Amino acid sequence: MVGSHLLYKLVIENNKVRAIHRKNSDLNAVKNIFSLYDENPDVIFNASEWMEADITDIPALTTAFDGITRVYHCAAFVNFNPAKYKILKKVNVEGTANIVNLCLHKNIEKLCFVSSVATLGSKPNGLIDEETFWNPDEKNSVYAITKYGAEMEVWRGTQEGLDAVFVNPGIILGNAPDTDSSGIAVSLGSSGIPFYPSGGVGIVDVQDVVRAMILLMNSGVKNKRYILVAENISYKDLLSQMALLFDKKPPKRKLSKRFMLFAGSLDWFSSKIFRSKRKLVKDTVRSMFTQSFYDNSRLQKEFDFQYTTVSETLERISEVEKQKRK
Repeated sequence: MVGSHLLYKLVIENNKVRAIHRKNSDLNAVKNIFSLYDENPDVIFNASEWMEADITDIPALTTAFDGITRVYHCAAFVNFNPAKYKILKKVNVEGTANIVNLCLHKNIEKLCFVSSVATLGSKPNGLIDEETFWNPDEKNSVYAITKYGAEMEVWRGTQEGLDAVFVNPGIILGNAPDTDSSGIAVSLGSSGIPFYPSGGVGIVDVQDVVRAMILLMNSGVKNKRYILVAENISYKDLLSQMALLFDKKPPKRKLSKRFMLFAGSLDWFSSKIFRSKRKLVKDTVRSMFTQSFYDNSRLQKEFDFQYTTVSETLERISEVEKQKRK
């Protein structure tokens, strides 16, 4: 999702762009994102140079870097199932190492790395900021572990002469393919589910993420991270806002963490017996009942950056979703 919205913004600002995609990528999903902005998405799509290259495929990636001066690295595998650790490490850590090594080899001017707030530590009695460092002793998800490993590869690159900026978004919301995590979240929220977990998260609009990335790449800032969060919000409030936008009843009943952990155990057992895909892993359940709130002031203070409110983001998403469902 981030890559598609970023690509559109770069193209309309008259940048010469090369975009890489995997062999099995759904490029129609990219065109669908473009169609939200423009009546002629094919024109925007064809304005970019498309090249088939996987970030784990060094020969193809090396060719993709020819003639490039700046790199936006948005590619990642998002999964919280411990059984997926090997592929998470392959894509998120090794893939990022490949990007960093080629940036150094090809003398890239600057790299923008899309990380995550998952790589930051916790602060139970205050707002998490850019100086809240990773704690390896916490119960970190496999996704967080590999994204942290990816960050370390980029920091390693900065020690070897690479200029880079890091963005650590919270939960990114925006119009997206239905299979995207954001699309799934919107589907759940708009369904009018009666239950809510007790946790809370930091939310940011995908368009704000893109604006911040381009802003930082065009600035003199280097080797610095920025949390991207518009608002901290409880899951109850988030689900309630979504439900009301779709004329559904907001959730009234608090979920039991014990019950959800039990359901997660049943989900694990079912996946072993029927070889089905895990839907409710323990780390997902744990996050549903954790309040992780963030200090978003660094970007605002240094660049006078104005975030889109969560209510504005949800309203824009709901309008598009309603049109799709007609």
